[in-house]
Amino acid sequence: MTVIAALVDQGRVYMGSDSAGVDKYQCLTVRKDPKVFFNGPFLIGFTSSFRMGQLLMDASFPVFSANTDLFTYMRTQFVPVVRACLKDGGYTKIDNNREETGEFLVGIRGRIFMVDGDLQVGEREDGFDSVGQGSQEALGVMFATPSMEPNTRLRLAMVAAERYRTGVRGPFLVLYEVLD
Repeated sequence: MTVIAALVDQGRVYMGSDSAGVDKYQCLTVRKDPKVFFNGPFLIGFTSSFRMGQLLMDASFPVFSANTDLFTYMRTQFVPVVRACLKDGGYTKIDNNREETGEFLVGIRGRIFMVDGDLQVGEREDGFDSVGQGSQEALGVMFATPSMEPNTRLRLAMVAAERYRTGVRGPFLVLYEVLD
């Protein structure tokens, strides 16, 4: 129950999140701990579980070189670390020999990757993405506002999600990549 929204503007990834925490009884809490953060050069925003996010905050991802293909890196080096981290941290659900986790976005070098609950990696053509309960509202706003300034665009996307989804609440946090 959340909204994580990210977009690329002038080669920089911007990513925002709400602050809602919703338990299994649908009780809502506004949390102080962030759903969007940096782990080294990776800008990460998570849904599904604060436990999963906390494990991702402390994961040790392999270093990549400037000539590394990012999509290959994400599939072959990043995801195996995520898989081990979540499994070792007791977060991975295994049912009929199939692992399930939560969803999250990863921004790196002006690109946004979505890691789904089955640990497959995706990248949209649009230059923006969103996950969580409020993702459809956020995607619609980002689609409709391509000329808007990135911070304003993300905040509007999250406000729209908050308006129409019970599990999305401000305050909103927006972080962005610092370019070399």
